[in-house]
Amino acid sequence: MLQYETWEKEVLEPFIRRFPERKKEFLTPSKVPVKTVYCSRDLSPFEEERDLSFPGSYPFTRGIYPTLYRGRLWTMRQYAGFGTADETNQRYRKLLKKGQTGLSVAFDLPTQMGLDSNDPMARGEVGRTGVAISSVEDMERLFRDIPLNKVSVSMTINATASILWCMYLYLAEQRGISWKSLQGTIQNDILKEYIARGTYIYPPEPSLSLVVDAIEFGLRYVPAWHPISISGYHIREAGATAVQEMAFTLGNAIAYVEGARKRGLAIDAFAPRISFFFASHNYVLEEVAKFRALRRMWAGLMKERFGAGDPESMKLRFHVQTAGSTLTLQQPLNNIVRVTLQALAAVLGGAQSLHTNAYDEAIALPTEASATIALRTQQILACEAGIGDTVDPLGGSYFLESLTRTLEEKAQQYLLKIQQKGGMLEAIKSGFIQQEIANSAYERQRKIEQGSEILVGVNAFQEKRKVKIPHLKIRPEVEEKQTRRLKAFIRNRESRALIGALRSLKKSARERVNLLPAIYSAVKAHATVGEISSVLREVYGSYRP
Repeated sequence: MLQYETWEKEVLEPFIRRFPERKKEFLTPSKVPVKTVYCSRDLSPFEEERDLSFPGSYPFTRGIYPTLYRGRLWTMRQYAGFGTADETNQRYRKLLKKGQTGLSVAFDLPTQMGLDSNDPMARGEVGRTGVAISSVEDMERLFRDIPLNKVSVSMTINATASILWCMYLYLAEQRGISWKSLQGTIQNDILKEYIARGTYIYPPEPSLSLVVDAIEFGLRYVPAWHPISISGYHIREAGATAVQEMAFTLGNAIAYVEGARKRGLAIDAFAPRISFFFASHNYVLEEVAKFRALRRMWAGLMKERFGAGDPESMKLRFHVQTAGSTLTLQQPLNNIVRVTLQALAAVLGGAQSLHTNAYDEAIALPTEASATIALRTQQILACEAGIGDTVDPLGGSYFLESLTRTLEEKAQQYLLKIQQKGGMLEAIKSGFIQQEIANSAYERQRKIEQGSEILVGVNAFQEKRKVKIPHLKIRPEVEEKQTRRLKAFIRNRESRALIGALRSLKKSARERVNLLPAIYSAVKAHATVGEISSVLREVYGSYRP
Protein backbone atom coordinates (compact mmCIF):
# COMPACT_ATOMS: atom_id res chain seq x y z
CA MET A 1 0.00 0.00 0.00
CA LEU A 2 1.30 3.48 -0.85
CA GLN A 3 2.29 5.76 2.00
CA TYR A 4 0.54 9.15 1.99
CA GLU A 5 3.75 11.07 1.27
CA THR A 6 4.51 8.86 -1.74
CA TRP A 7 0.96 9.18 -3.10
CA GLU A 8 1.04 12.95 -2.62
CA LYS A 9 4.36 13.35 -4.43
CA GLU A 10 3.92 10.81 -7.24
CA VAL A 11 0.18 10.99 -7.91
CA LEU A 12 -1.52 14.07 -6.45
CA GLU A 13 0.98 16.83 -7.21
CA PRO A 14 1.56 15.88 -10.88
CA PHE A 15 -2.21 15.66 -11.40
CA ILE A 16 -2.81 19.12 -9.89
CA ARG A 17 -0.10 20.57 -12.12
CA ARG A 18 -2.00 19.24 -15.14
CA PHE A 19 -5.45 20.14 -13.82
CA PRO A 20 -5.23 23.02 -11.31
CA GLU A 21 -7.83 23.03 -8.55
CA ARG A 22 -10.65 25.52 -9.11
CA LYS A 23 -9.94 27.33 -5.83
CA LYS A 24 -6.69 28.28 -4.12
CA GLU A 25 -8.15 27.30 -0.77
CA PHE A 26 -11.19 25.27 0.26
CA LEU A 27 -12.77 26.17 3.59
CA THR A 28 -15.87 25.13 5.48
CA PRO A 29 -18.19 28.00 6.42
CA SER A 30 -16.45 27.98 9.84
CA LYS A 31 -13.09 28.60 8.08
CA VAL A 32 -11.79 25.08 8.68
CA PRO A 33 -9.33 24.28 5.85
CA VAL A 34 -10.43 21.27 3.78
CA LYS A 35 -7.69 19.06 2.32
CA THR A 36 -7.96 17.26 -1.00
CA VAL A 37 -8.12 13.87 0.68
CA TYR A 38 -8.17 12.44 4.21
CA CYS A 39 -6.75 9.15 5.39
CA SER A 40 -5.90 7.20 8.56
CA ARG A 41 -3.04 9.55 9.40
CA ASP A 42 -5.69 12.22 10.16
CA LEU A 43 -6.91 10.13 13.10
CA SER A 44 -4.80 9.29 16.12
CA PRO A 45 -5.25 6.00 18.03
CA PHE A 46 -6.54 8.07 20.98
CA GLU A 47 -9.30 9.60 18.84
CA GLU A 48 -10.37 6.25 17.49
CA GLU A 49 -10.61 4.81 20.99
CA ARG A 50 -12.39 7.83 22.50
CA ASP A 51 -14.60 8.99 19.68
CA LEU A 52 -15.34 5.95 17.57
CA SER A 53 -16.92 4.08 20.44
CA PHE A 54 -20.46 2.78 20.19
CA PRO A 55 -23.77 4.69 20.00
CA GLY A 56 -25.46 4.97 23.37
CA SER A 57 -22.18 5.02 25.28
CA TYR A 58 -20.08 7.90 26.63
CA PRO A 59 -19.09 10.34 25.15
CA PHE A 60 -22.04 9.79 22.78
CA THR A 61 -20.23 11.10 19.70
CA ARG A 62 -22.03 8.50 17.60
CA GLY A 63 -25.46 9.03 19.15
CA ILE A 64 -27.27 8.93 22.47
CA TYR A 65 -29.24 5.75 21.71
CA PRO A 66 -27.83 2.33 20.71
CA THR A 67 -30.40 1.82 17.93
CA LEU A 68 -31.52 5.42 17.18
CA TYR A 69 -34.00 5.44 14.25
CA ARG A 70 -34.11 1.64 14.02
CA GLY A 71 -35.98 1.80 17.32
CA ARG A 72 -37.97 4.97 16.74
CA LEU A 73 -37.95 7.62 14.03
CA TRP A 74 -37.22 11.22 14.88
CA THR A 75 -40.26 13.32 15.83
CA MET A 76 -41.55 15.26 12.81
CA ARG A 77 -42.37 18.51 14.58
CA GLN A 78 -43.41 21.18 12.09
CA TYR A 79 -43.36 24.71 13.51
CA ALA A 80 -46.67 26.47 12.84
CA GLY A 81 -48.79 29.33 14.05
CA PHE A 82 -50.56 32.31 12.47
CA GLY A 83 -53.59 34.51 12.90
CA THR A 84 -56.06 33.43 15.56
CA ALA A 85 -56.02 30.32 17.71
CA ASP A 86 -58.87 28.85 15.65
CA GLU A 87 -56.96 29.17 12.37
CA THR A 88 -53.81 27.64 13.83
CA ASN A 89 -55.82 24.82 15.40
CA GLN A 90 -57.12 23.90 11.95
CA ARG A 91 -53.55 23.80 10.57
CA TYR A 92 -52.43 21.57 13.48
CA ARG A 93 -55.20 19.07 12.97
CA LYS A 94 -54.51 18.88 9.23
CA LEU A 95 -50.78 18.35 9.81
CA LEU A 96 -51.46 15.59 12.32
CA LYS A 97 -53.74 13.87 9.81
CA LYS A 98 -50.95 14.08 7.22
CA GLY A 99 -48.53 12.22 9.48
CA GLN A 100 -46.86 14.88 11.61
CA THR A 101 -45.87 13.32 14.95
CA GLY A 102 -45.46 16.38 17.21
CA LEU A 103 -46.68 19.98 17.45
CA SER A 104 -44.58 23.13 17.59
CA VAL A 105 -46.22 26.47 18.40
CA ALA A 106 -45.14 29.76 16.81
CA PHE A 107 -46.41 32.79 18.74
CA ASP A 108 -46.84 36.31 17.39
CA LEU A 109 -44.57 39.14 18.51
CA PRO A 110 -47.00 40.73 21.00
CA THR A 111 -47.34 37.38 22.82
CA GLN A 112 -43.57 36.99 22.85
CA MET A 113 -43.13 40.49 24.24
CA GLY A 114 -45.76 40.20 26.98
CA LEU A 115 -48.36 42.38 25.25
CA ASP A 116 -52.04 41.53 24.91
CA SER A 117 -53.60 41.68 21.46
CA ASN A 118 -55.54 44.84 22.41
CA ASP A 119 -52.43 46.70 23.59
CA PRO A 120 -51.73 49.82 21.46
CA MET A 121 -48.13 48.61 21.07
CA ALA A 122 -49.41 45.38 19.47
CA ARG A 123 -51.23 47.14 16.66
CA GLY A 124 -50.30 45.79 13.25
CA GLU A 125 -48.49 42.74 14.66
CA VAL A 126 -51.35 40.58 15.95
CA GLY A 127 -51.18 37.10 14.40
CA ARG A 128 -48.49 38.11 11.92
CA THR A 129 -45.41 36.02 12.81
CA GLY A 130 -47.32 33.42 14.79
CA VAL A 131 -50.54 32.77 16.64
CA ALA A 132 -51.97 35.42 18.99
CA ILE A 133 -52.41 34.06 22.53
CA SER A 134 -53.49 36.47 25.28
CA SER A 135 -55.72 34.34 27.52
CA VAL A 136 -56.56 30.83 28.67
CA GLU A 137 -59.51 30.99 26.30
CA ASP A 138 -57.10 31.45 23.39
CA MET A 139 -55.09 28.48 24.64
CA GLU A 140 -58.23 26.33 24.78
CA ARG A 141 -59.11 27.25 21.18
CA LEU A 142 -55.54 26.56 20.06
CA PHE A 143 -55.69 22.93 21.26
CA ARG A 144 -59.36 22.18 20.68
CA ASP A 145 -59.90 18.48 19.81
CA ILE A 146 -56.18 17.76 20.28
CA PRO A 147 -55.42 15.18 23.04
CA LEU A 148 -52.76 16.84 25.20
CA ASN A 149 -51.75 13.58 26.86
CA LYS A 150 -51.09 11.90 23.49
CA VAL A 151 -49.26 14.60 21.53
CA SER A 152 -45.89 16.11 22.37
CA VAL A 153 -46.06 19.93 22.19
CA SER A 154 -43.15 22.34 21.84
CA MET A 155 -43.64 26.06 22.45
CA THR A 156 -41.11 28.50 21.01
CA ILE A 157 -41.51 31.17 23.67
CA ASN A 158 -38.98 32.78 25.98
CA ALA A 159 -39.67 35.95 27.98
CA THR A 160 -43.27 34.86 28.59
CA ALA A 161 -42.56 31.11 28.57
CA SER A 162 -43.68 30.54 32.15
CA ILE A 163 -47.01 32.30 31.51
CA LEU A 164 -47.83 30.33 28.35
CA TRP A 165 -46.75 27.09 30.01
CA CYS A 166 -49.03 27.77 32.97
CA MET A 167 -51.91 28.39 30.56
CA TYR A 168 -51.20 25.04 28.91
CA LEU A 169 -51.06 23.30 32.31
CA TYR A 170 -54.33 24.95 33.35
CA LEU A 171 -55.94 23.70 30.15
CA ALA A 172 -54.75 20.16 30.96
CA GLU A 173 -56.17 20.47 34.48
CA GLN A 174 -59.51 21.64 33.09
CA ARG A 175 -59.62 18.54 30.89
CA GLY A 176 -58.79 16.26 33.81
CA ILE A 177 -55.36 15.34 32.41
CA SER A 178 -52.57 14.61 34.88
CA TRP A 179 -49.54 16.88 34.48
CA LYS A 180 -47.34 13.80 34.85
CA SER A 181 -48.63 12.52 31.50
CA LEU A 182 -47.77 15.71 29.59
CA GLN A 183 -44.79 15.67 27.23
CA GLY A 184 -43.28 18.63 25.47
CA THR A 185 -40.93 21.58 25.68
CA ILE A 186 -40.90 25.28 26.37
CA GLN A 187 -37.93 27.03 24.80
CA ASN A 188 -37.45 29.32 27.82
CA ASP A 189 -33.94 30.31 26.67
CA ILE A 190 -33.79 33.98 27.54
CA LEU A 191 -30.03 34.53 27.16
CA LYS A 192 -30.07 34.01 23.41
CA GLU A 193 -32.75 36.73 23.21
CA TYR A 194 -30.19 39.28 24.44
CA ILE A 195 -27.73 37.86 21.89
CA ALA A 196 -29.75 37.35 18.75
CA ARG A 197 -33.52 37.91 18.72
CA GLY A 198 -34.43 40.80 21.01
CA THR A 199 -37.73 39.49 22.44
CA TYR A 200 -36.65 40.04 26.05
CA ILE A 201 -38.64 42.06 28.57
CA TYR A 202 -36.84 42.21 31.92
CA PRO A 203 -33.13 42.62 32.79
CA PRO A 204 -30.94 39.50 32.47
CA GLU A 205 -30.65 38.61 36.19
CA PRO A 206 -34.37 38.29 37.04
CA SER A 207 -34.98 36.74 33.62
CA LEU A 208 -32.39 34.07 34.34
CA SER A 209 -33.99 33.46 37.74
CA LEU A 210 -37.37 32.97 36.05
CA VAL A 211 -35.82 30.33 33.78
CA VAL A 212 -34.56 28.42 36.82
CA ASP A 213 -38.02 28.78 38.43
CA ALA A 214 -39.49 26.85 35.50
CA ILE A 215 -36.80 24.15 35.73
CA GLU A 216 -37.46 23.72 39.44
CA PHE A 217 -41.25 23.72 39.00
CA GLY A 218 -41.08 21.20 36.16
CA LEU A 219 -38.98 18.77 38.17
CA ARG A 220 -41.56 18.75 40.91
CA TYR A 221 -44.85 18.83 39.04
CA VAL A 222 -44.35 18.05 35.30
CA PRO A 223 -41.56 15.45 35.29
CA ALA A 224 -41.83 14.34 31.64
CA TRP A 225 -41.63 17.91 30.32
CA HIS A 226 -38.49 19.69 29.07
CA PRO A 227 -38.61 23.09 30.86
CA ILE A 228 -35.84 24.53 28.68
CA SER A 229 -34.63 24.10 25.11
CA ILE A 230 -31.35 25.95 24.74
CA SER A 231 -31.27 27.39 21.25
CA GLY A 232 -28.33 27.76 18.93
CA TYR A 233 -30.75 28.13 16.04
CA HIS A 234 -31.42 31.83 16.51
CA ILE A 235 -27.73 32.52 17.12
CA ARG A 236 -26.93 30.87 13.79
CA GLU A 237 -29.77 32.71 12.04
CA ALA A 238 -28.27 36.00 13.24
CA GLY A 239 -25.11 35.23 11.27
CA ALA A 240 -22.98 33.01 13.51
CA THR A 241 -20.77 30.27 12.11
CA ALA A 242 -21.25 26.64 13.11
CA VAL A 243 -18.42 26.98 15.64
CA GLN A 244 -19.98 30.09 17.18
CA GLU A 245 -23.37 28.38 17.30
CA MET A 246 -21.76 25.51 19.22
CA ALA A 247 -19.79 27.65 21.65
CA PHE A 248 -22.39 30.28 22.43
CA THR A 249 -25.17 27.72 22.90
CA LEU A 250 -23.07 25.68 25.29
CA GLY A 251 -22.01 28.91 27.03
CA ASN A 252 -25.68 29.68 27.66
CA ALA A 253 -26.24 26.11 28.83
CA ILE A 254 -23.41 26.44 31.35
CA ALA A 255 -25.04 29.61 32.73
CA TYR A 256 -28.38 27.82 33.19
CA VAL A 257 -26.77 24.79 34.83
CA GLU A 258 -24.85 27.04 37.23
CA GLY A 259 -28.06 28.94 38.02
CA ALA A 260 -29.92 25.72 38.80
CA ARG A 261 -27.11 24.45 41.02
CA LYS A 262 -27.05 27.73 42.95
CA ARG A 263 -30.75 27.16 43.56
CA GLY A 264 -29.80 23.87 45.21
CA LEU A 265 -30.97 21.54 42.45
CA ALA A 266 -28.99 18.31 42.05
CA ILE A 267 -27.31 17.98 38.66
CA ASP A 268 -28.64 14.48 38.00
CA ALA A 269 -32.15 15.60 38.94
CA PHE A 270 -32.54 18.35 36.32
CA ALA A 271 -29.90 17.73 33.63
CA PRO A 272 -31.84 14.90 31.90
CA ARG A 273 -34.68 17.39 31.26
CA ILE A 274 -32.44 19.89 29.44
CA SER A 275 -32.86 19.87 25.67
CA PHE A 276 -31.29 21.80 22.79
CA PHE A 277 -32.33 23.34 19.47
CA PHE A 278 -29.92 23.81 16.56
CA ALA A 279 -29.89 24.99 12.97
CA SER A 280 -28.88 22.89 9.99
CA HIS A 281 -27.27 24.67 7.04
CA ASN A 282 -26.23 23.71 3.51
CA TYR A 283 -22.68 22.47 4.11
CA VAL A 284 -23.84 18.97 4.95
CA LEU A 285 -20.67 17.42 6.38
CA GLU A 286 -19.89 20.41 8.62
CA GLU A 287 -23.40 20.20 10.05
CA VAL A 288 -23.10 16.45 10.71
CA ALA A 289 -19.71 17.00 12.37
CA LYS A 290 -21.19 19.85 14.44
CA PHE A 291 -23.92 17.66 15.91
CA ARG A 292 -21.43 14.90 16.73
CA ALA A 293 -18.98 17.34 18.34
CA LEU A 294 -21.77 18.96 20.37
CA ARG A 295 -22.78 15.59 21.83
CA ARG A 296 -19.20 14.91 22.83
CA MET A 297 -18.67 18.36 24.33
CA TRP A 298 -21.90 18.29 26.35
CA ALA A 299 -21.11 14.83 27.73
CA GLY A 300 -17.67 16.02 28.78
CA LEU A 301 -19.01 19.20 30.38
CA MET A 302 -21.63 17.35 32.40
CA LYS A 303 -19.31 14.60 33.59
CA GLU A 304 -16.04 16.45 34.12
CA ARG A 305 -17.09 20.00 34.97
CA PHE A 306 -20.38 19.45 36.78
CA GLY A 307 -19.81 15.98 38.18
CA ALA A 308 -22.89 14.31 36.73
CA GLY A 309 -23.02 10.59 37.45
CA ASP A 310 -26.16 9.58 35.57
CA PRO A 311 -25.50 8.89 31.85
CA GLU A 312 -28.92 10.45 31.12
CA SER A 313 -27.49 13.77 32.36
CA MET A 314 -24.72 13.56 29.77
CA LYS A 315 -26.91 12.96 26.72
CA LEU A 316 -27.44 15.96 24.44
CA ARG A 317 -31.02 15.72 23.18
CA PHE A 318 -31.74 18.14 20.38
CA HIS A 319 -34.29 19.40 17.90
CA VAL A 320 -33.19 20.73 14.51
CA GLN A 321 -34.77 23.27 12.22
CA THR A 322 -33.56 23.80 8.70
CA ALA A 323 -32.06 27.24 8.14
CA GLY A 324 -34.50 30.00 7.32
CA SER A 325 -31.66 32.42 6.61
CA THR A 326 -30.50 30.29 3.66
CA LEU A 327 -33.85 30.48 1.86
CA THR A 328 -34.02 32.88 -1.06
CA LEU A 329 -36.77 35.03 -2.50
CA GLN A 330 -35.22 34.50 -5.93
CA GLN A 331 -36.14 31.16 -7.53
CA PRO A 332 -37.94 30.02 -4.35
CA LEU A 333 -38.48 26.45 -5.57
CA ASN A 334 -34.70 25.97 -5.17
CA ASN A 335 -35.39 26.15 -1.44
CA ILE A 336 -36.90 22.65 -1.54
CA VAL A 337 -33.44 21.32 -2.44
CA ARG A 338 -31.76 23.38 0.28
CA VAL A 339 -34.22 22.18 2.91
CA THR A 340 -33.73 18.56 1.84
CA LEU A 341 -29.94 18.81 2.20
CA GLN A 342 -30.28 20.45 5.60
CA ALA A 343 -32.76 17.83 6.78
CA LEU A 344 -30.42 15.10 5.54
CA ALA A 345 -27.60 16.59 7.65
CA ALA A 346 -29.84 16.68 10.73
CA VAL A 347 -30.78 13.01 10.37
CA LEU A 348 -27.22 11.90 9.61
CA GLY A 349 -26.24 13.87 12.72
CA GLY A 350 -28.73 12.02 14.93
CA ALA A 351 -31.41 14.63 15.72
CA GLN A 352 -34.27 13.64 18.03
CA SER A 353 -36.80 15.86 16.26
CA LEU A 354 -36.88 17.94 13.12
CA HIS A 355 -38.70 20.85 11.49
CA THR A 356 -38.28 21.35 7.76
CA ASN A 357 -38.92 24.85 6.44
CA ALA A 358 -41.35 25.50 3.62
CA TYR A 359 -39.95 26.76 0.32
CA ASP A 360 -41.99 29.99 0.44
CA GLU A 361 -40.78 31.22 3.85
CA ALA A 362 -38.55 33.88 2.30
CA ILE A 363 -41.83 35.42 1.09
CA ALA A 364 -44.33 34.89 3.92
CA LEU A 365 -45.62 32.35 6.40
CA PRO A 366 -46.11 28.91 4.79
CA THR A 367 -49.28 28.05 2.96
CA GLU A 368 -50.95 24.71 3.64
CA ALA A 369 -49.53 23.38 0.36
CA SER A 370 -45.93 24.43 1.05
CA ALA A 371 -46.14 23.18 4.64
CA THR A 372 -47.26 19.80 3.30
CA ILE A 373 -44.24 19.58 0.97
CA ALA A 374 -41.97 20.41 3.91
CA LEU A 375 -43.50 17.56 5.92
CA ARG A 376 -43.33 15.18 2.95
CA THR A 377 -39.59 15.94 2.71
CA GLN A 378 -39.12 14.41 6.15
CA GLN A 379 -41.34 11.46 5.34
CA ILE A 380 -39.40 10.67 2.15
CA LEU A 381 -36.13 10.79 4.09
CA ALA A 382 -37.62 8.50 6.74
CA CYS A 383 -39.30 5.98 4.45
CA GLU A 384 -37.40 5.98 1.15
CA ALA A 385 -33.77 7.07 1.66
CA GLY A 386 -32.60 4.34 4.04
CA ILE A 387 -30.37 6.70 6.01
CA GLY A 388 -31.94 5.72 9.34
CA ASP A 389 -31.26 2.02 8.84
CA THR A 390 -27.93 2.21 10.68
CA VAL A 391 -26.71 4.49 13.48
CA ASP A 392 -24.16 7.19 12.61
CA PRO A 393 -23.66 5.91 9.04
CA LEU A 394 -20.82 8.39 8.37
CA GLY A 395 -18.91 7.45 11.51
CA GLY A 396 -15.32 6.48 10.76
CA SER A 397 -15.04 8.73 7.72
CA TYR A 398 -11.55 10.19 7.82
CA PHE A 399 -12.79 13.62 6.84
CA LEU A 400 -15.83 13.63 9.13
CA GLU A 401 -13.89 12.50 12.20
CA SER A 402 -11.16 15.07 11.54
CA LEU A 403 -13.76 17.81 11.05
CA THR A 404 -15.62 16.78 14.20
CA ARG A 405 -12.40 17.11 16.20
CA THR A 406 -11.50 20.49 14.65
CA LEU A 407 -14.93 22.01 15.30
CA GLU A 408 -14.76 20.83 18.90
CA GLU A 409 -11.33 22.40 19.38
CA LYS A 410 -12.42 25.72 17.91
CA ALA A 411 -15.59 25.80 20.03
CA GLN A 412 -13.56 24.99 23.16
CA GLN A 413 -11.34 28.00 22.40
CA TYR A 414 -14.43 30.23 22.39
CA LEU A 415 -15.65 28.74 25.69
CA LEU A 416 -12.29 29.56 27.23
CA LYS A 417 -12.59 33.20 26.05
CA ILE A 418 -16.09 33.39 27.55
CA GLN A 419 -14.81 32.02 30.85
CA GLN A 420 -12.01 34.60 30.88
CA LYS A 421 -14.63 37.35 30.43
CA GLY A 422 -16.47 36.22 33.56
CA GLY A 423 -19.01 33.84 32.04
CA MET A 424 -21.78 34.09 29.50
CA LEU A 425 -23.82 36.76 31.26
CA GLU A 426 -20.85 39.14 31.40
CA ALA A 427 -19.86 38.31 27.82
CA ILE A 428 -23.38 39.23 26.68
CA LYS A 429 -23.50 42.44 28.73
CA SER A 430 -20.14 43.56 27.34
CA GLY A 431 -21.35 42.96 23.77
CA PHE A 432 -18.58 40.45 23.01
CA ILE A 433 -20.92 37.71 21.80
CA GLN A 434 -23.04 40.08 19.71
CA GLN A 435 -19.96 41.59 18.06
CA GLU A 436 -18.51 38.20 17.17
CA ILE A 437 -21.76 37.22 15.45
CA ALA A 438 -22.01 40.59 13.68
CA ASN A 439 -18.47 40.16 12.33
CA SER A 440 -19.30 36.72 10.94
CA ALA A 441 -22.55 37.95 9.38
CA TYR A 442 -20.74 40.88 7.75
CA GLU A 443 -17.99 38.65 6.40
CA ARG A 444 -20.46 36.24 4.81
CA GLN A 445 -22.50 39.03 3.23
CA ARG A 446 -19.31 40.59 1.86
CA LYS A 447 -18.41 37.27 0.21
CA ILE A 448 -21.87 36.96 -1.32
CA GLU A 449 -21.73 40.49 -2.74
CA GLN A 450 -18.23 39.93 -4.12
CA GLY A 451 -19.28 36.61 -5.63
CA SER A 452 -16.72 34.47 -3.80
CA GLU A 453 -19.58 32.61 -2.10
CA ILE A 454 -22.17 31.37 -4.56
CA LEU A 455 -25.90 31.62 -3.88
CA VAL A 456 -27.70 29.90 -6.73
CA GLY A 457 -30.29 32.22 -8.22
CA VAL A 458 -29.02 35.23 -6.26
CA ASN A 459 -25.48 36.06 -7.39
CA ALA A 460 -25.14 33.25 -9.96
CA PHE A 461 -27.39 31.31 -12.35
CA GLN A 462 -29.91 34.12 -12.25
CA GLU A 463 -33.13 34.31 -14.23
CA LYS A 464 -34.93 37.42 -15.37
CA ARG A 465 -38.33 35.76 -15.19
CA LYS A 466 -39.76 35.86 -11.68
CA VAL A 467 -41.77 32.91 -10.43
CA LYS A 468 -45.02 33.93 -8.79
CA ILE A 469 -45.67 31.88 -5.66
CA PRO A 470 -49.05 32.06 -3.90
CA HIS A 471 -48.41 33.00 -0.28
CA LEU A 472 -50.28 33.21 2.98
CA LYS A 473 -51.75 36.61 3.82
CA ILE A 474 -52.91 37.58 7.31
CA ARG A 475 -56.14 39.49 6.82
CA PRO A 476 -56.58 42.83 8.66
CA GLU A 477 -59.81 41.57 10.25
CA VAL A 478 -57.80 38.93 12.20
CA GLU A 479 -56.60 41.63 14.62
CA GLU A 480 -60.09 43.07 15.00
CA LYS A 481 -61.58 39.62 15.69
CA GLN A 482 -58.88 38.72 18.22
CA THR A 483 -59.20 42.05 20.02
CA ARG A 484 -62.99 41.83 20.20
CA ARG A 485 -62.85 38.32 21.65
CA LEU A 486 -60.23 39.36 24.23
CA LYS A 487 -62.32 42.31 25.40
CA ALA A 488 -65.30 39.99 25.93
CA PHE A 489 -63.10 37.60 27.92
CA ILE A 490 -61.91 40.47 30.14
CA ARG A 491 -65.46 41.72 30.76
CA ASN A 492 -66.67 38.32 31.94
CA ARG A 493 -64.00 37.70 34.61
CA GLU A 494 -64.47 37.68 38.36
CA SER A 495 -62.41 40.70 39.41
CA ARG A 496 -61.84 39.97 43.12
CA ALA A 497 -59.94 36.70 42.53
CA LEU A 498 -57.96 38.33 39.71
CA ILE A 499 -56.85 41.31 41.81
CA GLY A 500 -55.81 39.01 44.65
CA ALA A 501 -53.81 36.75 42.36
CA LEU A 502 -51.93 39.66 40.75
CA ARG A 503 -51.11 41.11 44.19
CA SER A 504 -49.74 37.74 45.28
CA LEU A 505 -47.66 37.58 42.11
CA LYS A 506 -46.14 41.01 42.80
CA LYS A 507 -45.34 39.98 46.39
CA SER A 508 -43.66 36.76 45.21
CA ALA A 509 -41.59 38.68 42.64
CA ARG A 510 -40.38 41.13 45.29
CA GLU A 511 -39.51 38.31 47.68
CA ARG A 512 -37.55 36.47 44.94
CA VAL A 513 -39.32 33.15 45.50
CA ASN A 514 -40.24 30.70 42.72
CA LEU A 515 -42.81 32.55 40.61
CA LEU A 516 -44.44 29.60 38.84
CA PRO A 517 -47.06 28.88 41.55
CA ALA A 518 -48.06 32.56 41.65
CA ILE A 519 -48.16 32.78 37.83
CA TYR A 520 -50.32 29.66 37.73
CA SER A 521 -52.72 31.18 40.27
CA ALA A 522 -52.97 34.34 38.16
CA VAL A 523 -53.69 32.26 35.05
CA LYS A 524 -56.34 30.35 36.97
CA ALA A 525 -57.93 33.69 37.90
CA HIS A 526 -57.99 34.47 34.14
CA ALA A 527 -55.19 37.04 34.10
CA THR A 528 -53.90 37.75 30.60
CA VAL A 529 -50.36 37.47 29.28
CA GLY A 530 -50.09 41.27 29.28
CA GLU A 531 -51.40 41.68 32.83
CA ILE A 532 -48.98 39.14 34.28
CA SER A 533 -46.06 40.61 32.34
CA SER A 534 -46.99 44.13 33.51
CA VAL A 535 -46.80 43.07 37.16
CA LEU A 536 -43.32 41.66 36.60
CA ARG A 537 -42.29 44.81 34.70
CA GLU A 538 -43.30 46.88 37.73
CA VAL A 539 -40.98 44.85 39.95
CA TYR A 540 -38.06 44.15 37.63
CA GLY A 541 -38.23 47.00 35.15
CA SER A 542 -37.76 46.74 31.38
CA TYR A 543 -34.32 46.01 29.95
CA ARG A 544 -32.65 48.49 27.64
CA PRO A 545 -29.22 47.43 26.35
